[in-house]
Amino acid sequence: MNDNRSHAARGWTVVIAGLSINLILGVLYAWGVVQKALTKADDPNWHWKGTDAARPFSVATVCFAVMMVFAGRCQDKFGPRLVATAGGIMLGLGLIATGLVDSPTGMMLTFGIGAGLGIGLGYSATTPPAIKWFPPARKGLITGIVVSGVGLAAVYIAPLTQQLLGNFGKNLNNAVVSWLPFTGSILGRTTISTSFIWLGIVTLILVPILAQFLRNPPAQPVAPASPAQKAAAPRSDTDWLAMLGTRPFYQLWFLMVLSISAGMMIITQVGVIASQQAGLKWTYMPIATLAIFNTFGRLLAGALSDRIGRTRTMVLAFLCQAANMLAFSHYTTPALVIFGSAFTGICYGGIFTLMPATTADFYGVRNLGVNYGLVFTGFGIAGVVGPMLGAGINDHYKSYHWAYIISAVMLVLGALLATFTKPPKTQPVPVPAPAQPAVSTAR
Repeated sequence: MNDNRSHAARGWTVVIAGLSINLILGVLYAWGVVQKALTKADDPNWHWKGTDAARPFSVATVCFAVMMVFAGRCQDKFGPRLVATAGGIMLGLGLIATGLVDSPTGMMLTFGIGAGLGIGLGYSATTPPAIKWFPPARKGLITGIVVSGVGLAAVYIAPLTQQLLGNFGKNLNNAVVSWLPFTGSILGRTTISTSFIWLGIVTLILVPILAQFLRNPPAQPVAPASPAQKAAAPRSDTDWLAMLGTRPFYQLWFLMVLSISAGMMIITQVGVIASQQAGLKWTYMPIATLAIFNTFGRLLAGALSDRIGRTRTMVLAFLCQAANMLAFSHYTTPALVIFGSAFTGICYGGIFTLMPATTADFYGVRNLGVNYGLVFTGFGIAGVVGPMLGAGINDHYKSYHWAYIISAVMLVLGALLATFTKPPKTQPVPVPAPAQPAVSTAR
């Protein structure tokens, strides 16, 4: 009994650590606030085009996704603690470096590549160790709790960034410079620059500390299997090379691209959408609302999919999001834009619970880091398609109408694809669990 309680306590410690790290990695979604500041017509220091302001974010999502493959393999081999620590250091330095540049190309290098790779390292090390501590029946719920941190991050990051861009940021910079004059050359820059610097400093401190609480569970002693059990045992832990030879992997990859693109478009453009369609000045409000419901969607999808199945939950999420996209052009008041943002968050957030849980269902948890990393490369494509689709169409037509229509069509196609997505056919039927399961003896 004490062993079971100790095991559960350690498992929940890992879950809380992973959740906390993801709360910081969600700094990626501060870009929705920064992008509006970069495109302000009355700010001669910036005044970027919408597509220029979207590029650093798109590069970051690609690097985030690509790094997930390599980081996932490192996490599987070296453990989550080292990988998450390296991710926190790289992300922090990338954000600080972003505060020292002022061009689209510079920010694509610092925020896009530097910060994006750091986020990929950190994110790859949070979910796999957490779900390994719990039974398969709770896989969806635990995944939802851990990944909810990224969605919830924007609840505090969006208003914090808004404050750092405003008078609070100016007063903070002046106070530090008066106390430490040598910082004047850095903190004397525009508030957009110093906002990145402050976010980087906090990341550089907190993520490596939290990473020390991540660990995989100890190996459990397993009774020798009979010849019949060996013959019928499931291939529950498929390696990445074998996974690439199965159809469901490619189905999951395309589902990731089709479903995430619409959410990424709204997340990166919602500040501009709120201002353009509804005249809303406090643009962090729809961003924070989206983040709150993004978190709720991750938890809801995890619990719901444990009951009705992963792909059925996907179909429901895709169709609801498609309906939301078709209605988005008609959200012309602050209340409606906030409603649309909330609805987007629920459907978008659920995908980040469903995809790793489905990957674990189909291919096992032992190689989940690299396996899900490969599925997650679809996020990188969506991170380019969604933001660039929205920004490009709005730059040309001064409206997001056709971007909403295209996104809705993609989501309907995703719903159709999800109905045909099944586990690999080569996977044998699992044998029943033994009557007396082994209990960890780790102290």
